[in-house]
Amino acid sequence: GLLAAQGVFNPWILIPLVTIAAILGDNVGYWFGAKVGIRLFLKPDSRFFHKEHLRQAQLFYEKHGGRAIFLARFVPIVRTFAPIIAGIAKMDYRTFVAWNILGAFAWATCITAAGYFLGERFPIIEQYMTWIILAIVVVTLIPIIRELYKQYRNFDQETV
Repeated sequence: GLLAAQGVFNPWILIPLVTIAAILGDNVGYWFGAKVGIRLFLKPDSRFFHKEHLRQAQLFYEKHGGRAIFLARFVPIVRTFAPIIAGIAKMDYRTFVAWNILGAFAWATCITAAGYFLGERFPIIEQYMTWIILAIVVVTLIPIIRELYKQYRNFDQETV
């Protein structure tokens, strides 16, 4: 989006290309999870992989699957793992594809438009882009870190 504001890209071409790339990327993630990821859970429980986590993921995707795929698109790091976990959890593929397409289009449009308008109105932003991206990542990770801490604290109390 910032480069489009500087005339390097046409935003009307950029948005469909980014949408297609996002759709394909999540489909690869889903396929990977469905074909390869499940093997992780066929092994005995380990520090990172537990069969119970797979059961929880399956229940989660049955209840919130579409919205989770859509919303995960807007959360750095989560966006990478959501389609893989959906594949492992055997989320209905048609549901996954529909929400993946909607999420990819919304994300590509929002991120490109935001970059375009910010770059057009505030050219100085380009100088601070690394810090801005870092701040966005940190802010979006706060709820995830809080949730992980709460689960860790509850797990610790259960073992006492």
